[in-house]
Amino acid sequence: MATSDLEIPDIVEPDSPTSPFLGVKEKVDVRLDSPSEDANGEVTEQEFDEFDDIPIPPDGGWGWVVVFGSFMIHVIADGIVYSFGIFNVEFIEYFGSGRGETAWVGSLLPGVTLMSGPIASVLTNRYGCRVVTILGAIISAAGFILSLFAPNLYFLYFSFGFLGGLGFGLIYLPAIVSVGYYFEKRRAFATGIAVCGSGFGTFIFAPVTNLLIQEYGWKGTILIHAGLVLNCILCGLLFRPLKSPKEKREERERLREKKLKRRQTKDNTKNEPSKENEFSDLRRKKSNISDPGTRITKVDTSYNGATGLSEDHAVVQRLRSASVHASSQYQVHHGSQSRLGVMARKDILYSASLLNIPMYRSHPELYSMSVTSLAMSIPDVSRRTATDFKSMMKEMIDFTLLLDLIFVLFSISNFCTSVGFNTPFIYIPDRAIVDGIDADRAAFLLSAVGIANTVGRVMFGFLADLRRVNRLWLYNVALMLCGLGTALSSFCNSYGLMIFYSAVFGCFIGAYVGLTSVILVDLLGLEKLTSSFGLLLLFQGVATLIGPPISGWVFDGTGSYDVSFYIAGSMIGISGLMLFFIPCVRNFENRKKGIKQEEIEMGKKVNLGSVLNVDDHKAGNVTVV
Repeated sequence: MATSDLEIPDIVEPDSPTSPFLGVKEKVDVRLDSPSEDANGEVTEQEFDEFDDIPIPPDGGWGWVVVFGSFMIHVIADGIVYSFGIFNVEFIEYFGSGRGETAWVGSLLPGVTLMSGPIASVLTNRYGCRVVTILGAIISAAGFILSLFAPNLYFLYFSFGFLGGLGFGLIYLPAIVSVGYYFEKRRAFATGIAVCGSGFGTFIFAPVTNLLIQEYGWKGTILIHAGLVLNCILCGLLFRPLKSPKEKREERERLREKKLKRRQTKDNTKNEPSKENEFSDLRRKKSNISDPGTRITKVDTSYNGATGLSEDHAVVQRLRSASVHASSQYQVHHGSQSRLGVMARKDILYSASLLNIPMYRSHPELYSMSVTSLAMSIPDVSRRTATDFKSMMKEMIDFTLLLDLIFVLFSISNFCTSVGFNTPFIYIPDRAIVDGIDADRAAFLLSAVGIANTVGRVMFGFLADLRRVNRLWLYNVALMLCGLGTALSSFCNSYGLMIFYSAVFGCFIGAYVGLTSVILVDLLGLEKLTSSFGLLLLFQGVATLIGPPISGWVFDGTGSYDVSFYIAGSMIGISGLMLFFIPCVRNFENRKKGIKQEEIEMGKKVNLGSVLNVDDHKAGNVTVV
């Protein structure tokens, strides 16, 4: 079979702020050939099959239908969650309860949603986005319907808060994962469209919910919301699972075999022998049928220095052999019918452009080889055990990360942000009513938060993809400004200033929602994104759970929301301020490990070493860590 040479551009730009290597350029020659070569630097047929299990994102096509489904889920789910402040006013009046006691209903809903993230990940990995989304919609709708019979707030804690939050948790994750599964090159754009549904939902649901309550009461409104949540079932049906190249090839072969069998039944006896031979030839050629996609068969890397003398492709060889060896070992224990689950891609939760990852930018083929996690593979049905579930949960929640000082610092920051995050969403309408604003105009304040949040997500997402922008600093400054605005909102004593604060809060809090996964990759590397994100969701869930009740109890004790917003704003502002110390902590750890600053940058773990677990392996004149 003829071969072709492809030269891939330099691995990094020397001035890239997120580059894992400093001032080093590599040239990679990739030969594209059939998988039937020998093991001397060539990919064998067995290796071809392993990489052929990975579905190829189409970056379009049905993917845009998936984006629409994800967008609508964000509109419905986030619209209901972030407009709870309208219900909060009604619950206080209906049950005659205090603000702190009532706030548990509104904090349980997003809190349980976040804390159920790891469970949703395991279920999505095993059963797919479609099934989990449908299950989540049914659970949430059932919880909302049960809320109609609530005799007290404690019943609402379970029905509206816990069941509703659990269902939303099962809906949210597939809505994000499905977009990442269908898109690679255009992922940032596609994900941006999907998550913009959150702001649109808040913008629409706040006034509509207020209008529905005036017409049908809070019980009738919750029943209508339950019906809207059931529409997420239709959205989930749009999340069609992708087929891997191997599955597509096998499906084509089955279709061809069926056609041949139909022809054989129609042919006369005279032509039957030739058809039998044709059918046998097809079966013999089955292993030689290749997908239109190409695979890596030989990779040579060379240091592109002044002399251009040294050549080293040991890293690539070890990457290939380690991947295939691990896959074969996994199949020994779990059966040959094991397949890669939806969550097997280590970058599936990465919402920004993959061009921010240096390996993808310069070596997309190598990136594809290293991006899967075998711990998230799905064994054959007959071999599924509790051990498989535990391994997947361990992949999602890795408590050894608590030994990483940088992750601990980022987790504390996220905890502080989450404490103050939901206070404005829940109490802005009630605060305005207490200050003498009518209910209709008070509800519009949440609409202002929603539309500004949409603008903020788009703006910060665009800025974060600019190569010259320091994403950590952008994230920190946004949180500090958001916290400062929240703390000073007590001085907004007119409706116009209230709208201005709502817009400021919605815009700058968009950085927190949109850049968390991006910052995690910058700090810890892509290898730890899934496990760190799962653990981070637990911190966020606990903080979200306790934040609004604390603000409510402060109001019950002082009779004013001023102190509550002082506390919420201070927590958000401190969460941004403390992250400015991360570079200092990074430098301290580097010196402690004997790593020179000029050899490594903050994104150093996004490299071959993190995949191979290689220490002190030399690639050119660079130490891979």
